[in-house]
Amino acid sequence: MILLVGATGDLGGRVARRLRESGQDVRCLVRPTTDDSPLRAIGAEIVRGDLTQPSTLPAACKGIETVIATATAITRRLAGASSATIRDVDEVGMGHLVDAAEAAGVQRFVYQSFPIGSASLRTPLEQAKLAIERRLANSPMRAVVVRSDGLQEVQLSRAARFDLAAGKAAVIGKGDTRRRLVSSGDIAALLAAVALEPDPPAQIDVGGPEPLTRKEIIGLAGELAHHPLKVQHMPRPVARLLTLMLKRRNDAMASALGVGLSSDIEEATWDDKPLRQRGINPKSVTEFLTEQSQAVAGH
Repeated sequence: MILLVGATGDLGGRVARRLRESGQDVRCLVRPTTDDSPLRAIGAEIVRGDLTQPSTLPAACKGIETVIATATAITRRLAGASSATIRDVDEVGMGHLVDAAEAAGVQRFVYQSFPIGSASLRTPLEQAKLAIERRLANSPMRAVVVRSDGLQEVQLSRAARFDLAAGKAAVIGKGDTRRRLVSSGDIAALLAAVALEPDPPAQIDVGGPEPLTRKEIIGLAGELAHHPLKVQHMPRPVARLLTLMLKRRNDAMASALGVGLSSDIEEATWDDKPLRQRGINPKSVTEFLTEQSQAVAGH
C-alpha cells in the first residue's frame, strides 16, 4: 500500500492516477474539508487528516510500505486559501509525517523537492525543503529525494506572471540563464516509478529536455501567438529586496520571488536522463507552449 500526501494538488493527483492505472493500492491523506470525489472515482482509499494535525498521521501511515509526499502550502497560500503557513505545513507538518512514517515501519519515503542553489535567500519554502531533506537523510527509511526543476504548468502560468492569453510575461533578473522546465506529468511518472523500483537512488536531480532562458521562452511564446509578448522586468536587486522584506509578511510571495531569482542566477546542471532511463519521453517547453497557444486560439 502506498500513502500519497498531496493528492488533491495537480502533481499529486497525476501521481495518484498513474499509480491506480498500474494497479497499485493507494491511500490518500485528504484534509477534512477538501473534496475527495476525484480520488474516490479512481479507486483510491481516503483517510482524513492534515499535516498540521499530527494526531491524524499515525492512522494514515498504518500498514503503509511507501509514502510519496508532494504536499506544499504555497499554492493555497498564494491564493489566500490557507491560514497555515509554509513553515506550519512544509516544515513542521511534513516533519510530523516523517515521524509517523518511521513509527509505523514505512520502508520508503519519496519526497518532492527542488534544486536549491548557492544564490538562495533561504526563503520559507527553501528552508522547509532543506529541513525535510536533512531529516530524511538521518532516517532509517529508504528516502528518495526528487529535486525537479520548475514545473511547466506552474512557471508558465498566470500565477507566475506568464499570461499567454493576455500576451504578457514577467522576467525576474536578466532572463538569460538556461533552465530545464519540466512537465508535471513527467515528474508524476518519475515519482511513481521510484516508489516502485527495487533500487532507487537517494537523490534525483531532474529537468526537462529543453534548456531555455526566460527570454527564449517568451520569444518562442510570441512566435506561436503570432505577436510579441509585452514584458515586464524586475531587476535582481529589487527581487532580492522584496524577497527579504516579504519573508515574514507573505511567506508564499517571498518563496515564489526567491525561486524566480534563484532560477535567474543558477543555471541548470541537471538534465532529463532520470526520465529517459525509466522510459519516460519528456515533454519539451516548445510542446507545452504549442498546446497552450492552440488552446488560447481555440477560445
